[in-house]
Amino acid sequence: MVDFMSPEQRSAHMAKIRSKNTKPELVLRRLLHGEGFRYRLHGRQLPGKPDLVFQARKKVIFVNGCFWHGHDCHVGKRLPKSNTEFWQAKRLRNQERDRDQRLQLVASGWRYLDVWECEILADASLLKRVSEFLRN
Repeated sequence: MVDFMSPEQRSAHMAKIRSKNTKPELVLRRLLHGEGFRYRLHGRQLPGKPDLVFQARKKVIFVNGCFWHGHDCHVGKRLPKSNTEFWQAKRLRNQERDRDQRLQLVASGWRYLDVWECEILADASLLKRVSEFLRN
């Protein structure tokens, strides 16, 4: 199937997608800050540059986009109709990289929690789950 955008339009569209300070990340940060949790952002010294770093607790949180990391939800399962092979390979590489980074974190004594974009935007029990992770 032919893409409905020209290569230039597609490039401009993809360039607008950011890896930091995304809407789901900002929502989670606001929730946690309201609950009294304090954190550092985008820990460059740690594998995977976690979105939220709780240094004293040796815990990190990753906020993952469902499409980019191949989540098992309706958004994560959907693939573009054009250049499908590229996107399958891209998402598989992202998942493999994520797995390797999580293993490195655990090996160095850190605990992590993956939070998915769809959970942040739809799940009322998210705050409870994240709070339990941070307190235990």
